[in-house]
Amino acid sequence: MPTPLTPNASFIKDDTPYKDPTLYRSLVGALQYLTITRLDISYAVNQVSQFLQSPAEEHFQHVKNIFRYVIGTIAFKLTFSRPHKTTVLGYSDADWARCLHNRRSTFGYSIFLGGNLVLWSAMK
Repeated sequence: MPTPLTPNASFIKDDTPYKDPTLYRSLVGALQYLTITRLDISYAVNQVSQFLQSPAEEHFQHVKNIFRYVIGTIAFKLTFSRPHKTTVLGYSDADWARCLHNRRSTFGYSIFLGGNLVLWSAMK
């Protein structure tokens, strides 16, 4: 997979229930643990984590796509190097009213110190 989620993936509650919710929860838990070092999957894992109580078949397909992405990008890693300049650089992004159920926004930011990622957050 070239990306953790397909473009314009919609996450809705009304769908065919997944037959094994325990497996779904276990796989999403493993992905949550993996986000410690794989920041590129954080948003996708956050999205599938919102359906732990009642996952649907479509949600499980998203989880499988995330795993396919991780397998295809297994060489990705966090690296830290000695900075030549001690500059601080920050990026942020927001998706206003992305959640289709409660119209809440998603916001995230990352802070780099000398080219090294030192702080990041994403929240709904």
